[in-house]
Amino acid sequence: MNDKTIFADTYAIFEILRKNPNYDKYADYEFLVTKYNLMELYYNLVKEGQKNLAYNFLIKVAKSLIPINLGNIRGGMKFKLKYKKEHLSYVDCIGWAKAKELGIKFLTGDEKFEDKDNVEFVK
Repeated sequence: MNDKTIFADTYAIFEILRKNPNYDKYADYEFLVTKYNLMELYYNLVKEGQKNLAYNFLIKVAKSLIPINLGNIRGGMKFKLKYKKEHLSYVDCIGWAKAKELGIKFLTGDEKFEDKDNVEFVK
């Protein structure tokens, strides 16, 4: 991994797909995701009627998939409990823990993560 590797949550991937100029800086980054992020993305694209984009992105992002382990589940759920009043998603908490383990930033535009450590927040 290098300094241009980042864990992208589903929100961030959507913003990149929608060509949000605030995410232009990340165009040459290597994105890492879990199968759960890919699942959320695929579902939402199909729900929006973008089946071809969903399938093409599924194939493209498959090389960026990284496995989660028991430590990620433990770390993610400790994080979720710490901020339980904010109702953070399970998928995002596991992604945050995976990013932390890998020593890379967790990229998101989810305002619930704006003030958290190890987060690259972009709206």
